[in-house]
Amino acid sequence: MESFQNKFKSGLMMGIDKGTGSTIWMLKILIPISFFTKLLAYSGWLEHLKFLLTPLMSILELPAEAAMPLIAGILTGIYGGIAAMLTLPFTINQMTLIAIFLLISHNMIQEGIVQGQSGFGSVKITCIRLTASVIATIAAGYFLGDESAIASAKIASASVQQPFMPMLKDWGIATLYLCIRIILIVMSLMIFLGMLKSFNLIPRIVRILSPLLKMMGVEERLGILWLTGAAFGIAYGAAVIIEEFKEGNFTDKELTELHISLGINHAIIEDPSLFVAIGLSAFWMWIPRLLVAIIFVHAYRLWFKLKTNAEFHSKFFLFSPK
Repeated sequence: MESFQNKFKSGLMMGIDKGTGSTIWMLKILIPISFFTKLLAYSGWLEHLKFLLTPLMSILELPAEAAMPLIAGILTGIYGGIAAMLTLPFTINQMTLIAIFLLISHNMIQEGIVQGQSGFGSVKITCIRLTASVIATIAAGYFLGDESAIASAKIASASVQQPFMPMLKDWGIATLYLCIRIILIVMSLMIFLGMLKSFNLIPRIVRILSPLLKMMGVEERLGILWLTGAAFGIAYGAAVIIEEFKEGNFTDKELTELHISLGINHAIIEDPSLFVAIGLSAFWMWIPRLLVAIIFVHAYRLWFKLKTNAEFHSKFFLFSPK
């Protein structure tokens, strides 16, 4: 009984500690970016930048204004992307496409460096993630449809509808409610994950999820590393991977498969839940990223197999008797 209480207390304190740190970090990013984006939209500068952004965004079936949350998310993370996205009046479908892109490609500089230190090239994984984001967003846009003209008209009119002070008040109230919702979600998830870690339940979950790991193209002996990164995010998962990489416990092929899978599909509980909390479909927040991760890992496996066979035949013909 005492052991259970100690583990429960340890998991609770771990979750609260990580949740508090994540919340403070989130607010430092979310509030300034939200305010800056609101001012940018209010000033009308987004309209002036449209001619530069429209061609690129049209590939993703998005209006030019979508570049703001995409850039914010790529550079700062999910929270920054959400803050910028909710400041502009996008439609639900367009927010869904932005979310799909950002779930794969966010916080690219920091996470790219982290993965680079744990056995995979930073530039390589960044290119893979950006490519996966574009493919997933275009594919989802095919099913969701194009509403670019509608959103552009709404954004243009929104920038001149309100005087400055009422606009600022509305922004402050909306941002406060958003912060409260996200804080509750982050704290709950961190406590839950802390409990899993404290009671050492992750290895058991790995055994249960072995069919999923096989489908993902990840070796079962990498299951704990995959689950750590998938549940806690790249920063936490890579800390464990770095140690294993230093000890040389896995082959380059295994580490590559792991990094591709985690680069595309990590923090699978917390990140999608944040978008679901603002009213987006759970299906689109989880399924496209999962499918793209599976496709990319198996594509790499096929490429590796073909490359290995080609090298074998090349050596065979090189050393075969004339």
